[in-house]
Amino acid sequence: MTVREFLENRRKAEYPVFVRVLRALPMDRFDYRPHEKSQSAGEIVWTLARETRACCELVDSGLVNWLPEPIPAEPQAILSAFQEQYEALDERIQHIDEACWQKKAQLLIEGKLYREAPVGEFLWYIFFDAIHHRGQLSTYIRPMGGQVPAIYGPSGDDPGG
Repeated sequence: MTVREFLENRRKAEYPVFVRVLRALPMDRFDYRPHEKSQSAGEIVWTLARETRACCELVDSGLVNWLPEPIPAEPQAILSAFQEQYEALDERIQHIDEACWQKKAQLLIEGKLYREAPVGEFLWYIFFDAIHHRGQLSTYIRPMGGQVPAIYGPSGDDPGG
């Protein structure tokens, strides 16, 4: 198995977990934040969607310029954006060849070079960041009034299955 194939397999295995966590977020509480310095639940999900879209851009062009972008007002639009971008990136990863995987890519933040690395390295970097953000969201669910789903085993609310 190549590293690209391993990423493809892990993304497929983790997607249902993302879905369980996102579905557990009460839609009427996307503005919840545990502290004034914390992002809201909606902002975190929007970050997940945007990062995944940025990965698509890195695969397609080798360059992404991360700029501030307003968050949609409707939680369903945010969730749909994440789902669409996740599927779009999965499609790209299935067709990446070794040359694209190793191709140098650049991440700019507001026009300034933040990081340069091979596309494959960026894909792993953002995937790990997405899992981190999913963990953040899992800690928001109960205070938002939802039930925490099983992630890598049972939770206090879900015995798994």
